[in-house]
Amino acid sequence: MNNFSVNPIRYLKGKIKLPPDKSIFHRALVLSSIAQGKSKIKKIHQGKDCLSTLNNLKLMGVRIEEKKDGLLVYGEGLRGLKEPVDILDCGNSATTMRLLSGVLAGQNFYSVLSGDKYLKRRPMKRITEPLRKMGAKVFGREDGKFPPLTIVGGKLKGISYSSPIPSAQVKSCILLAGLFAEEDTSITEPLKSRDHTERMLKYLGGDIEIDNLKVTVKAGSSLEGEKILVPGDISAAAFFMAGAIILGGSELKIIDVGLNPTRRGFIDILIQMGADIEIIRQKTKCEEEIGDLLIKGGSELEGMVIEGEMIPRLIDEIPILAVVACFAQGETVIKGAKELHFKETDRIKAIVEGLRKMGANIEEKEDGMVIKGGKKLKGGECESYGDHRIAMALTIAALGAKKKSKIKDVECIATSFPEFKETLKSISV
Repeated sequence: MNNFSVNPIRYLKGKIKLPPDKSIFHRALVLSSIAQGKSKIKKIHQGKDCLSTLNNLKLMGVRIEEKKDGLLVYGEGLRGLKEPVDILDCGNSATTMRLLSGVLAGQNFYSVLSGDKYLKRRPMKRITEPLRKMGAKVFGREDGKFPPLTIVGGKLKGISYSSPIPSAQVKSCILLAGLFAEEDTSITEPLKSRDHTERMLKYLGGDIEIDNLKVTVKAGSSLEGEKILVPGDISAAAFFMAGAIILGGSELKIIDVGLNPTRRGFIDILIQMGADIEIIRQKTKCEEEIGDLLIKGGSELEGMVIEGEMIPRLIDEIPILAVVACFAQGETVIKGAKELHFKETDRIKAIVEGLRKMGANIEEKEDGMVIKGGKKLKGGECESYGDHRIAMALTIAALGAKKKSKIKDVECIATSFPEFKETLKSISV
């Protein structure tokens, strides 16, 4: 079905367990494939983005078996991958393309990575430039700015790289390439981005050093297969949290969610705005923090300014945060989020346009937006522009509107969360 017709509801009530964290699942697949020995990844992510990573690893000779409770990955070691006989199709997944590029830069063979029409517009100079500095032969459209990418892998040298942007995908690409380098490789960011790669490298035995904003992977690091528990996806949880918060009378429990400090900016901001959120049963598994969330609706929310080091901690949640801001009193200002222009679509433009069509008082800025809340949304017909997070954010906004809304082009939701509609239906009252 290409469109959602969304009726307003009274509240969200119940208990849900979400798919495994997409970011961590990608990394679990890639790192276990280049580790020595067998890894067991508990839970399987059925989103198209993760399946792109899985299928491409299989094309390079990695044996991956699907079991009832997860995946068995038989690692090939750092240099055991085989030259693919076909183009590696990354679909809509920039994570797949950027992580695999780091690995492929160190392989002694030729490969080509491509994807759908949206991925072919995503910026890749941010990885091709440092990979070339390491000695990799990387080619792409407009001198490596855009996919498809062609990589002729081989011997790499370590570099000390200062990234102009805080990006976990760029950082991960360089660290993965660093596993194959003859010297230590380090990357320094202007602000700290999510650190799942560093945590998983450490868990699998990689020799890695973290010094504030600088991360170094030591030459000669090797990885060993392990059991990997992937927590529930905090970015997926954000949509249901938002729905429960904006709908008075809601009571929702979300089980076993990832609570990595570099990812929980959305929770921290909501609590600062006045939301009723409680974290319980916290624990650490496989170097990642996990816990349950209890959310109650009906609290009076206050707008605020969101900027600086908070932005990388909630970059994927900004569209749904804009939805929450529409239901808060006063003004919410989001700035320093230029990176949203370069996602699956221009997320600043897309969410501002969609919420405005629903009746929100929202203004687009070059690096963010200004939302004047407290005005009831009326509902409307909105476009997702093929972006899964925009489609889901607008669906949640429609739950709290006065009238029925129509969200167009929602097939994209399957890239990250194919169970979204059924999960939402199960707790809607």
